[in-house]
Amino acid sequence: MNKSQPHPLFKLATELGPLLVFFAANAKFGLFVATAAFMVAIMAAMIASYAVTRHIPLMALVTGVVVIVFGTLTLVLHDETFIKVKPTIIYALFAAVLGGGLLFGRSFIAIMFDQVFNLTPRGWRLLTLRWALFFAAMAVLNEFVWRTQSTDFWVNFKVFGAVPLTMIFAMMQMPLTRRYHLEPATLEASDAREGDVSQG
Repeated sequence: MNKSQPHPLFKLATELGPLLVFFAANAKFGLFVATAAFMVAIMAAMIASYAVTRHIPLMALVTGVVVIVFGTLTLVLHDETFIKVKPTIIYALFAAVLGGGLLFGRSFIAIMFDQVFNLTPRGWRLLTLRWALFFAAMAVLNEFVWRTQSTDFWVNFKVFGAVPLTMIFAMMQMPLTRRYHLEPATLEASDAREGDVSQG
């Protein structure tokens, strides 16, 4: 299914906007107000994304659901632990889905990230494995930070640590995607061969 491709700045705003709201609200009002603001911002970002593209990326949808659930628990029980462990749950979930898919010979990275580039089967496997290991490492890192550092330090890490780390890691995968990239002509030839076989 073809999906509308929003402007890169719009995509960046919907992804980073809620985190910046969380950071600003925590600095001025504390973690509980920040959690409520984060939940509202996440919902607004998903609504805006759907309004513009008629589509919500799977990763954003899963993240939004986990934020709402754990944010609600944080506010209702007045316990910071739930919002702090939320990134661990998300990272661990993504690592499990990607790693579990590989065990069964499936690569879910394209679905999870809503990607449009075309790779060879080996390329998809390698990219999926790398992201699974990255998410597992980020889950461990988040647990270490929130359990050993102050709340303000954790919030700063979440916004100015985890996000840059993810962006840097994503850019480091570009050589792999170029190395195992399938040209459109190759894909068309492959589709043509499959069509001939099915007709025969």
